[in-house]
Amino acid sequence: MTSFIRALSESQQIGLMVVVIFGGLIATHAVLVCRSARYQSIANSFRADRPLLKRSWIMALVFVLCWILGSTWSTALFLGLSFIALREFITWSPTHRADHRSLILSFFILLPLQYALVWWGLLDVLTVLIPVYAFIALPVLGASQGDTVRFLDRNAQLHWGVMVCVFGLSHVPALVILNFEHSSTRSLFLVMFLVLVVQSCMLAQHLAAKRLARHTLPNGLRVFQWRPWLVGMFVGGLVGALMAGMTPFKPGEALAMAWIACVGGTLGHRVMAAIKHDKGIQRWGRLSGTTGATGLLDRIDALCFAAPVFLHALRWYFDV
Repeated sequence: MTSFIRALSESQQIGLMVVVIFGGLIATHAVLVCRSARYQSIANSFRADRPLLKRSWIMALVFVLCWILGSTWSTALFLGLSFIALREFITWSPTHRADHRSLILSFFILLPLQYALVWWGLLDVLTVLIPVYAFIALPVLGASQGDTVRFLDRNAQLHWGVMVCVFGLSHVPALVILNFEHSSTRSLFLVMFLVLVVQSCMLAQHLAAKRLARHTLPNGLRVFQWRPWLVGMFVGGLVGALMAGMTPFKPGEALAMAWIACVGGTLGHRVMAAIKHDKGIQRWGRLSGTTGATGLLDRIDALCFAAPVFLHALRWYFDV
């Protein structure tokens, strides 16, 4: 299977993946619609799972747009996604009038600068800009305004939002600029590899949890269950191994890298779920159910955590 896929041209590989991805989504949607029309219990389950299906369609469309737009416009696309995600996060974070300069720094300086570093290919700089320099600059700028009410909470949440929505997500387009020896074009498929592996893992884990995990914490956060997590890891690893022919990886390496991405994504999704429960909200981007916001952060939270872990594992193991 791996040798067959490697023998295909780049355009043929893209066409194969588009057929597989959208064919699978269409078939899944059609089966669920037909069965929900016949069985009421399946109809209720379908309504509950509709946000997850929507998320899968969005991830597939993001992949196709990246290929259509090319590396430059793909970077711009993820910049826009980071802006929307950060806006959703900040909406639920306490801010004061004294934080306006810190917000300007976050949205209009750090965010575009981070993606400019991606476009320029400066990987070493983009990995320290926000964890080091923004970590220093944001609280210093906030302290200069003299407002110390909930100072630590405000600055910690702002920096956390920048880390997740800007730093984490910017590592997805940064995968394209990795230069693998004897495999110059394979790095283009790493974005697709990461997105499909993480999304497959999350989908499998969600479906398994509905059948296997029945216990919840008093605040509604589901207790961590090993069996659904292992099911998600198995499915994500299987998808990664099957895609080895489109990447610079051998099948064993693809399996290991898929597991690394799945661990980062699933644990990151759980962290973001804990933050939502702490804030008393169900979905990001929705204010009292009246706003028209899409809740983008709900759809990409796992990717925001998986991308930096995946990229750094690649750079360490392959020395790129």
